[in-house]
Amino acid sequence: MRINFTKMEGIGNDFIFIDDRDLQIEKQISYERLSKKLCDRRFGIGGDGLILLSNSNTCDLKFKIFNSDGSEAQMCGNGMRCFAKHAYEKNIVDQDEFKVETLAGTIIPKILFNTKGEIDFVRVDMGKPILENKRIPFISKNRESVLESIEVDGQLIEITTVSMGNPHAVLFVDCIEKADVTRLGPKIEVDQRFPEKTNVEFVEVISKKEMKMKVWERGAGETLACGTGACASLVAACLAGKTCERATVHLTGGDLFIEWNRQNNHVYKTGPAKTVFEGRIEI
Repeated sequence: MRINFTKMEGIGNDFIFIDDRDLQIEKQISYERLSKKLCDRRFGIGGDGLILLSNSNTCDLKFKIFNSDGSEAQMCGNGMRCFAKHAYEKNIVDQDEFKVETLAGTIIPKILFNTKGEIDFVRVDMGKPILENKRIPFISKNRESVLESIEVDGQLIEITTVSMGNPHAVLFVDCIEKADVTRLGPKIEVDQRFPEKTNVEFVEVISKKEMKMKVWERGAGETLACGTGACASLVAACLAGKTCERATVHLTGGDLFIEWNRQNNHVYKTGPAKTVFEGRIEI
């Protein structure tokens, strides 16, 4: 079976997009197996994840994402921006703002155009951050965890836990370049206090309106960017009194502008999305 695909990236976080609204692909191969096969950077197309466009009974479209290891994720901020641009440019939707069903709830992306009428950025309403530990989930005696200590290899590390539809552990560091991402990231990801594993963000606060971030993504390893992670990092920094509610987050792959609107308790993320190439592949 040959299928059409589109390769896209959002500040270095790259994805393979497939339209399976008719469910013909799922009848041939499970999405878990397909993700592992296509995301392989040596024997496949290569990507951090596989994103499927599906029909929805409650929204305009349904968003499904599978990590490169085959595990299904609830949501992905960078992937959602690419999803919105892809759906609009392929005339799957004809509105610049629409509703998307995800495992994390309804997400509303908005297409932003430049003076030439080209898609410049995508702004995504990421919904409300979840701070209650039992809903993240994170096992703790505290209802919420802001700068709570956990032990990793005999070392005490302070984390702040946030869910943006998927779990995050945010660590503040003095220097992002010295952050031990590849050692601490995988250990915290599978820490037994996170029953569903977790994404791990390493954050250096530059000022009240600026941060640097590196990420170890659950099911994918270190990636160049993570949209939900940037949102979780801003929320965590606000809770810890380190930043205000609006800030630019510098990630390895590029910048995101994050805003936490305290009036409606929604987090908004604005950033770019790019199409890399399109093709057909035999599966």
